Amino acid sequence: MTTQRTDTPAAWDERTQLTTFLDYARATAVAKCEGVSAEGAVKAPLPGSPLMTLCGLISHLRWVEYYWLEEVFLDGEEAGPLVHATEEDPDPEMRTAVEVPLPQLLAEYEEQSARFRELVAGHSLDAKAKRPIRDGRHVDLRWILLHLIEEISRHNGHLDVVRELVDGRVGS
Repeated sequence: MTTQRTDTPAAWDERTQLTTFLDYARATAVAKCEGVSAEGAVKAPLPGSPLMTLCGLISHLRWVEYYWLEEVFLDGEEAGPLVHATEEDPDPEMRTAVEVPLPQLLAEYEEQSARFRELVAGHSLDAKAKRPIRDGRHVDLRWILLHLIEEISRHNGHLDVVRELVDGRVGS
């Protein structure tokens, strides 16, 4: 199976452009994982980055998106491995991900993405987050979408490198 993706929006309004790029970045992350073996999904090929696995990166993307949309924007319940982050263990979502099969992580990420598409569709881009960010400001939904596009796209580069080192697959 090949993940279908496009970065060309169906319309040229701001919301459609933002959500198209967010979906494109999400679909690219999923495509980077297609066809990898179970062993390859948990392999950390970069000696200086022992948590950087395909499973770890997908888990990170899922929980970062949850944090920004569910916790910051909606002021929802804190959940998932990020709740347990500490200075000594800042990335528990990446460390624990190797215990979960990649197909399950991808299914959970895609299910969550569908929920968040509905959430975004139901709010103005100008709607303010209920929780402030570190500097005390309340960002708007537009900023959160732009931040998620940046975050996912940056990690897609990591997925590229890890995948090539794991089994030689390039592109996607």
